[in-house]
Amino acid sequence: MTQAKVYQELGLKDDEYKRILSILKREPTNTELAMFSVEWSEHCGYPRSRKWLKLFPQTGKYQTLVGEDAGGFVYDGMAIIFKMESHNHPSQVEPKQGAATGVGGIIRDIFTSGARPIALFDSLRFGKLNNPFNKYIFTGVIDGIQSYGNCVGVPTVGGEIYFDDAYAGNCLVNVMCIGIALKEKIARAYAKGLGNPIIYAGSKTGRDGIGGCSILASTVFEAAEIEKRPTVQVGDPFTEKCLIEATLESLETGVVVGIKDMGAAGLTCSSSEMAVAGGVGIEVDLDKVPLREAGMEPWEIMMSESQERMLLCVEKGKEEKVLKIFHKWGLDAVVVGFVIKEQKMIIKSRGKIIADAPTEELAKAPIYDMKFEKSEIRNPKLEIKGKNSNEKLLNLLSDPNIASKRCVYEQYDHMVQTNTAVYPGGDAAVLRIKDKPWGIAATTDCNGRYCYLDPYVGAQIAIAEAARNLVVTGAEPAAVTDCLNFGNPEKPDRFYQFKSCVEGIVDACKFLELPVVSGNVSFYNESPKGPILPTPTIGMVGIIKDIDKRCSAPFKDEGDLVVLLGHNREEGEMPELDLDLEKRVQTTCLEAIQAGLVKSAHDLSEGGLAVALAECAILADKGAMINLADSIKDNALLFAESQSRIVLTISAANIFSLSDFAMLYQVPCAIIGKVGGNSLTIMRNKKKLINLPVKKLKDNYFSAIPDLLRQI
Repeated sequence: MTQAKVYQELGLKDDEYKRILSILKREPTNTELAMFSVEWSEHCGYPRSRKWLKLFPQTGKYQTLVGEDAGGFVYDGMAIIFKMESHNHPSQVEPKQGAATGVGGIIRDIFTSGARPIALFDSLRFGKLNNPFNKYIFTGVIDGIQSYGNCVGVPTVGGEIYFDDAYAGNCLVNVMCIGIALKEKIARAYAKGLGNPIIYAGSKTGRDGIGGCSILASTVFEAAEIEKRPTVQVGDPFTEKCLIEATLESLETGVVVGIKDMGAAGLTCSSSEMAVAGGVGIEVDLDKVPLREAGMEPWEIMMSESQERMLLCVEKGKEEKVLKIFHKWGLDAVVVGFVIKEQKMIIKSRGKIIADAPTEELAKAPIYDMKFEKSEIRNPKLEIKGKNSNEKLLNLLSDPNIASKRCVYEQYDHMVQTNTAVYPGGDAAVLRIKDKPWGIAATTDCNGRYCYLDPYVGAQIAIAEAARNLVVTGAEPAAVTDCLNFGNPEKPDRFYQFKSCVEGIVDACKFLELPVVSGNVSFYNESPKGPILPTPTIGMVGIIKDIDKRCSAPFKDEGDLVVLLGHNREEGEMPELDLDLEKRVQTTCLEAIQAGLVKSAHDLSEGGLAVALAECAILADKGAMINLADSIKDNALLFAESQSRIVLTISAANIFSLSDFAMLYQVPCAIIGKVGGNSLTIMRNKKKLINLPVKKLKDNYFSAIPDLLRQI
C-alpha cells in the first residue's frame, strides 16, 4: 500500500500529510501516521472548533477546576467534578456496545481526576419509534447503558430523550458523570520527573476500537455504516469497577505524579498529552504492553481504544507500590516506559525505534478557520392535534418527546450508593453528599428544534432551562459542561449553527455567572438521510445548601395554592428569551424555596402551562382547579412554550411572603388555582377549557412509549 493510500485511509488530508513531512523532515512511519491521524482528528484535537471553545467563561460564583480531562468547582472544601461526552457514531453502528463504552469512558474521566463517581446522566436522541430500525437502535442503546451502569455500581439518575427523524441515521448518545473528592486530592493528567516510570494498568490491548476517533467519530456516515463495526470498542463493567478502586487506592499512596485514562486515541493520546502537559517527553516500549491478541502491529497498539485502561506516571523507585495495588485487584499493570528530557514521543518495538515525533506538534492539532453561512430554515408549522383542548392535552402527553420515560429509567439502578434524594422523572436529580448538610442537583437539557430555528437563542434557552431545572429543586446553578453535537463542519451552514450556538452559550453563561468547566465537541453527525438538528447538550450542576429544603415537581397537599411565576408572551413557533427576566424569575423561586415557602416547583417547557400542570398532577396522583384570566388565544394560553416560567405550590398562609419576593425582583406572580380533587380542570371566564381525570392523564403519559415499542 502506498504512503498516500495509508494516510488517506487514516483520515488525514493532503495538506495535513505535508505538515507532518515538514515536522519530521522525512517520510513518516506507519506508526507515526497512525499517531498523527488520531491526535489531529476532530474528536481528539478539535482543529475546527478549538478557536471557538476558547470563548467559554471559566470563572463563576465558586472556584473552578478546568484544564484536565474533566472539570468542576469547589464547595465547602469538596471538588465536584463532572463532564459530558458523546458516543454517537459507535452507538449508531453497534448500539449496545457503543452506549456501554460511552458510559465506561466518561466514568474513567472522573475517577482519573481522583474523584469517586457518584452519578450518571444520559442525554439521548433517536429517530421516531414508528420505524423498526430506530426501535433497534433505541432498545440497544438503553440496554448498553443499563448493563454497564448497573454492573459498575454508579447510579444513572437522570437525563433526557428526544425523538426526531433528523436523528434517524445518526443517533446521539451523550453521557455525563459526576464525582466528588476532597479538593486537595485532585489528581493531574501530566508526566513529570526525568526517569520516572510510565505504568500501563487495566485491561489488555486488543484490536477493538482501532481508529474509533479518526475513522469513525470524525467522518460522516455513508450508506454502508455497518462496515465500521470493528472500530467500536467493547467494554467490561466488572473490570471497570476494579479499575475504579485500584486507581483511587493508588492515588492514596502519594507516589502517583500524574494519571490519564486511555480513551479516544488510546495509548497515543494518553502518553503524548501527558508529556505535553508536563513539558517532557516519553519513551514507550510496545513489547511490554499487555496484548489480548497475538500479532498486533505497532500502529494497532498505538491506535487501539480497548476499554478500561489507564496510564500513570509514578515516582522512580516506588512503582512497586502501584503495581501491587493493580495486581491485587486482578488487573494488568506493567512499566512500559519512562519520562525523558527531550520533548518527543519515542516508541520502540522489537528493539527498534518505530516512532520519533515532537510532542507539542503531535498533541496539538492545527487550527482551521472554517467558513460559515446562514442557510434558509425550512420548518413546517406544527399543529397540535385534537378537536378540543382536552384532546390536545392528551395527545401532547402521548407525544414521545413529552411522555414519561419511566419505561427507560426504571431499567437503571438509580439507588446504588444510596445518595439519590430526588429520583428520575422530574426536573433534575438531587443527590446527598454523605456527612454534609448540603447536596447537589444536576440535569441535562437541549431542544434541538429550537437550535435549528435560531441557533443563538436556542442554545441560550438550553442554558436557561437547565438552570431552571436546578432552581426548582432548590439548587443554585454552579457550573456547566457541554456536549456540542453538529453536522459536518466543512459545510458552511452546519458550521454557522455551531458558531452561533457557541456564541449563545457564551453570552448566557456570562449573564448567569456560570463557568463552562469541561465538555466535548462531536461533529460529522449526519448520514445519507441528512444532518442532525444542531444539539448543544448542556449538563449543569448546582448546590442545594440545605438538602432538607429540596423541592420536587409533584403537587403536595390538598388546598395548596397554585402560583405561576412569569407569564405568557408569544404564540410563535420559536420562543423568545429575556435573560434578565429569566434571572429574576430564577432568583425569586430559589429564595422562596430556601426560605421554606414552597411545597412544589416545576419548570415550564415543552407543551407549556397545560402540560406542566398535568405533570404535577400525574406525579402526585392529585388534581387541581385552575382559573386563568389572560386575554390571549386558548392554544397560546395552554400550550405556548414561553420561557422564564415556573409553577409553584404553597400554603395559603405563605402567599404574602412569596409576593414580597416577586415584588422585590419585579417578577409577574399570579395565583392561578388550588390543589385538590381527582381531576385537572382549567377554566377561563367560567368556561372549562380542560377537564380530565388524573387517571386518564396518567394512562396517556405513562403508556405512550411502551405502546409504541409493542407495535410491530
